[in-house]
Amino acid sequence: MQNQIPDGNNPLNSTSDAKYRKPAPWRKAAASLSLVLLGSGMTLAGGYLANHQSQVSQSASNLALSRVNAAPPIAAGTDPNFVTQVVQKVGPAVVRINSSRTVKSQIPEEFNDPFFRRFFGSQLPESQERVERGTGSGFIISGDGQILTNAHVVDGADTVTVILKDGRSFQGKVLGKDELTDVAVVKIQANNLPTVTVGNSDQLQPGEWAIAIGNPLGLDNTVTTGIISATGRSSNQIGASDKRVDFIQTDAAINPGNSGGPLLNARGEVIAMNTAIIQGAQGIGFAIPIATAQRIANQLISTGKVQHPYLGIQMIGLTPQLKQSINSDPNSGLSINEDKGVLVVKVMPNSPAAKAGLRAGDVIQKIEGSTVTEAESVQKAVDKSQIGADLRLELRRNGQTLNLSVRPGSFPTQVQ
Repeated sequence: MQNQIPDGNNPLNSTSDAKYRKPAPWRKAAASLSLVLLGSGMTLAGGYLANHQSQVSQSASNLALSRVNAAPPIAAGTDPNFVTQVVQKVGPAVVRINSSRTVKSQIPEEFNDPFFRRFFGSQLPESQERVERGTGSGFIISGDGQILTNAHVVDGADTVTVILKDGRSFQGKVLGKDELTDVAVVKIQANNLPTVTVGNSDQLQPGEWAIAIGNPLGLDNTVTTGIISATGRSSNQIGASDKRVDFIQTDAAINPGNSGGPLLNARGEVIAMNTAIIQGAQGIGFAIPIATAQRIANQLISTGKVQHPYLGIQMIGLTPQLKQSINSDPNSGLSINEDKGVLVVKVMPNSPAAKAGLRAGDVIQKIEGSTVTEAESVQKAVDKSQIGADLRLELRRNGQTLNLSVRPGSFPTQVQ
């Protein structure tokens, strides 16, 4: 199964005349909640500062780290200088990451035709190369130089340079990156480096303090404060439908260049990795929970890649209103009898779900014995599952209860 979601503008099961007919609202909703990577639908911006444009930043991570030089937690209290104490303790472990990549512009294939070459010769455009440079942030998680940042900060980079707060500069090596969660691990050759302390992102509550440190707009070591505005924001909710992350929302200022920097609690512990903002909004930033980052980073460090469990279905949480909308749509091809559960809208061919016998129109009501009513709940269960291990589903089909076991596969690099 997959957290990836198709572009909400692409109706599911479209027919040949789809471009002339406005898709039913339920189809749009189902598309935006599907678990198959069909399109990005990105609407975010912020985090990564490039010389030619701002890019979306997303991702957080943290793994089992060496805490020899970790900043000791600061007791939360009423001390008016607690932010200063946090910055003094954690600031040395926050780094600037400069990357550069060579981009080659391609000329249309038609211009390579001998006819054009014969008559226009040197007047025809030639392919050109240009170097793009960008700046992001990161934080040191081990004294021997392992650094967490966003995957998009180092994506396609020819060179990665890490600059510490004390001014030292190192060439960085990308140990691995995962686009689905936007997490990357960079390694530099150094020892006895200052490191961060990891907090617990699973127990965060809205209203808690949030402190961001990074390099927004190239302004090194910038500190901003705010609160945790919300937790569990799905990728679909924030417009990052090609990611598999439940984001933390904060009003601490996040700008291009903050990508990959830490979001800290009042004790100076990393609770998330600053990642994205919604374009045109103010005070709405998003960060990847450190628990998610840690899980991904551990795999990147040990194997250089990440395997994501995948079922291959598109689904949406079922409500009486949605049921009525589907049943009254002559083009839906579905007939729903249930009021609650998670509706399977589409099963991808040759996917683990298809091999297990799932069908469009099935309503998943339990997964591993736990009742589910939202697509996000099913996705979380799949994320926690093991590739190749049985995942038990209880579903309703044509008024009957069925029990199926699905064996998640590894998320394909491309979904057909």
